Amino acid sequence: MASGIRKLYYSIREVSEMTGLKPHVLRYWESEFPDLQPKKNRAGNRAYTEPDIELVRRIQHLVHEEKYTLEGARQVLERDAEGEAVTREALAELPRESLEDLRAFLADVLRRL
Repeated sequence: MASGIRKLYYSIREVSEMTGLKPHVLRYWESEFPDLQPKKNRAGNRAYTEPDIELVRRIQHLVHEEKYTLEGARQVLERDAEGEAVTREALAELPRESLEDLRAFLADVLRRL
């Protein structure tokens, strides 16, 4: 597969090869992390999307690098999701002018980098 081409769905074997995790670990994590629920195709095979794979890598980092337990990793992910929801709500409540000012400020910062 060419390095620049991305697929819509990946098999559990492909995700296993990408992450270095055994398929049984991926299946177990599906039961432990509610947000990790890859779709299944007509044959019943798991079909992982890019966001699913990003979540697997995040869990892998928390468990293997940061040394969290599965329960601890689940709590970190829940806390991150709550913070993201609060941020979205706060942005939705900002007046349109404030968002445009913020966008202009961030664009200016990017230009300076």
